[in-house]
Amino acid sequence: MTGPAHYTAAERCLSSVDDDGPQSLALLAEAQVHATLALAAATALVTPEPSDERIAIDPIVAEWWRVAS
Repeated sequence: MTGPAHYTAAERCLSSVDDDGPQSLALLAEAQVHATLALAAATALVTPEPSDERIAIDPIVAEWWRVAS
């Protein structure tokens, strides 16, 4: 799973939380794991400017800009 995929999974888990029950607590824990892994992946990247040519040639950088913007 890529960093952007972890980020998206964390958002999906958080959007599914609807009460204080055990299922919601499990979703919150899962979201935290995905968010931590996404952060680890993101810190490995140098933040490019949107006009940076890396976005055009590096699909992971382009995917980060898409999900985090």
